[in-house]
Amino acid sequence: MGLKQRAFDWLDLRLGVRDILQQNLTHYLLPRNINVWYTLGATLLVLFSLQFITGIFLLVYYIPNTEQAFASVQRIMNDIPYGWLVRFLHATGSNVVILVLFLHMLSTLYMAAYKRPREITWIFGFLIFLVSLAMSLTGYLLPWSQLSYWATTVATESAGATPVIGEAMIHFLRGGPAVGEFTLGRFFALHVMGLPLIFALLAGGHLFCVRRIGVSRPPFGPDYLPEAPGTSFHHTDHSGGIPFFPNYVVKDLMVIAFFLTLLAAGAFFAPQLSLPPEAFEPADPFRTPPGIKPEWYFLAAYQLLRILPNEFLGLVVQGGAVAFLLFLPFIDRGPERRPGRRPLFLGLFIVGLAGFLILTVWGYLS
Repeated sequence: MGLKQRAFDWLDLRLGVRDILQQNLTHYLLPRNINVWYTLGATLLVLFSLQFITGIFLLVYYIPNTEQAFASVQRIMNDIPYGWLVRFLHATGSNVVILVLFLHMLSTLYMAAYKRPREITWIFGFLIFLVSLAMSLTGYLLPWSQLSYWATTVATESAGATPVIGEAMIHFLRGGPAVGEFTLGRFFALHVMGLPLIFALLAGGHLFCVRRIGVSRPPFGPDYLPEAPGTSFHHTDHSGGIPFFPNYVVKDLMVIAFFLTLLAAGAFFAPQLSLPPEAFEPADPFRTPPGIKPEWYFLAAYQLLRILPNEFLGLVVQGGAVAFLLFLPFIDRGPERRPGRRPLFLGLFIVGLAGFLILTVWGYLS
């Protein structure tokens, strides 16, 4: 008996490793009609892990103050071996993460996987989405470039549209009347400590709910029937389904490989999509560059604020949309999940998605 086998047997005797592996891999069954959209959760785990690793490497050399932040980033890019690669992977990775989060949420909405008994799973997932956007926003300022400085200035100014407390909110976000040293310190603390901690707690809760309740069956096929609401907890098992390992792991790995390839292609061949020329100029509070806009995932919100009569109305509309999505499982309470049999929801889904895309393109072109 080899050393590895003896070590594994030693752990198995004390922790039941074989039983854990069986319950979560070979004996963990999934619906036979499960589709590729279910792989996006595993893809996000890999992408978030890569963001964490590259972020740690950047943190080793980054200096969080306004006098040295930009120079420290330039040193990472020019003097640290493969520092440019780590930064490009981190910057491009944030965009790919948001893209996959969007796709994951859209698929969940379309298949109504948020419905009973998965309301808590949805709430955890939607809060992860909001925290991820906040991490992207706070990380944007850290290089202290022209792009990051003025994009943060524009983003924080929108809080001033709130009646009565608008100025106080701007002061709270910035740590002062203008974006400066205190703003950088606050955003740095949130980006590297506060938000990742909240994210870890939410991700743990989300994964616990997914595993505890069980994977929902895709609402497609002639033999699909809506689940009858139960009066007690039960784990959704799928007798006669396919094993998670190795059957579905292959699909997971294929989709993960696709998005890692997309990430690598963006980092190597098109880093300018994540880091335009203004990202390589030091921040200058006395020179406003033309055409500063937020990242693509904030463009729809940015354009909505521009086209409505006043910014406060725009904030109300956006806040209402966020609240609607967060509490959607308690609004859309019927057991039916098939999109074709939910015409009202399907119409709202199409209109909402089309509106988001139109505002995003409009904001980019304007």
